Amino acid sequence: MVTVNDVTQMMFRWAPPELAMDWDNVGLLVGRGDREVHRVLVALDVSPDVAAEAAETGTDLIVSHHPVMNIRWHAQQMQTLREDTRLGGLLTELVKRDISAMCMHTNLDAAEGGVNDCLACTLGLQDTKPLNEEKIGRIGTLSCEKPLEQFLSDVVKSLSCNGLRYRDGGRPVHRVAVGGGACGEYIPQAIAQGCDTFVTSDLRYNDFLDTQGLNLIDAGHFPTEDVVCQEIVRRLRETFPELEVTKSAVHGDAVKFYMR
Repeated sequence: MVTVNDVTQMMFRWAPPELAMDWDNVGLLVGRGDREVHRVLVALDVSPDVAAEAAETGTDLIVSHHPVMNIRWHAQQMQTLREDTRLGGLLTELVKRDISAMCMHTNLDAAEGGVNDCLACTLGLQDTKPLNEEKIGRIGTLSCEKPLEQFLSDVVKSLSCNGLRYRDGGRPVHRVAVGGGACGEYIPQAIAQGCDTFVTSDLRYNDFLDTQGLNLIDAGHFPTEDVVCQEIVRRLRETFPELEVTKSAVHGDAVKFYMR
């Protein structure tokens, strides 16, 4: 018999909780640790659509990257549990359906083989190393130097982006830093370590305006982190072959692009 606690311990062996930022909320956030698990659904977010998918498929446990609740993002909503709010309605539905939710966030960003290693591998980077002391982000090199336009096309194809934003730093692409999710604060570290290109997301206008000599690519929050979901599926299947583990079929990028 496999329990929620068994899956939690396995995930924490991969991504220890001490790797998480102090503001983060990781581990089992909804449900009982002693509950038996037969079906696991993996998604980047525990969205209402993912919760509905879990209910329809008889899922016992959702394993996600983003926390279903986090004081940094949901401070006001966490004061109450009301079905007429997005978070309250989602949590109520999970509890009613007896669906547990486990979330591995910045600890999985930093972990070996986690979000940033998956992102670096997907983009074809070699000889990777951490971008900073927190191990959020990676630096690696391409096997051969590429024009920026070719690399932009490779990023869109590799990450299945709806589109991307970028600044041309006037250099070909060879030494690349990556940061899954919102890692704009690490731009100075990428420059200091001699990178010609930085791939991340959620960049501000001033990031593009003020950053000189660096190819800066905002490939979107979902595409730069969703790459880890299939690796979660693979590891869960390998560790618990008796479980039915699937990646969400309904969850996708919340950001869409309109072009005339």
